[in-house]
Amino acid sequence: MKPSLKSYTIDEFGVKNYNSFYLLLITIAVLYGVIALLSFPLYQYELASEHSNIRSYKDAFWTLQMSASTIGFGDFYPVTLPGRIIVAAMFYIGVGMVGFVGAQFVNKFVGFSDTNVKNRELRKQNKEILAHNKHLEKKIDSILEKVEKIASK
Repeated sequence: MKPSLKSYTIDEFGVKNYNSFYLLLITIAVLYGVIALLSFPLYQYELASEHSNIRSYKDAFWTLQMSASTIGFGDFYPVTLPGRIIVAAMFYIGVGMVGFVGAQFVNKFVGFSDTNVKNRELRKQNKEILAHNKHLEKKIDSILEKVEKIASK
């Protein structure tokens, strides 16, 4: 059977189980999309300053990529206030998205902290308990009917 790239599967309890590889691809695409979009205004703001060392779109892209990854080599940095705001925003966006990717990686390989597994087990146990309770309820109803028949005689 050929594996397919589905975004998620649904288990027997109706829980969506997202494909980690799919989430990784989407997260990276969104991250680099945001970097590409924010590089335009960063470049424009920094181009207006004579003290800026960001002199091309490529420099702006590199600056935001380094900011998002928290590496920040320091070879390019903003000198204008709007440029600094963009780089700071990209830092927080990048930390969140890179952290998400890291969490997915750890969850995939370490997985013992996966609460979804525990939740599925609890749902299964609850389903069994409810079925048993319904069975007992029918027995009690049957006993009550018999007691009522005896009492009414």
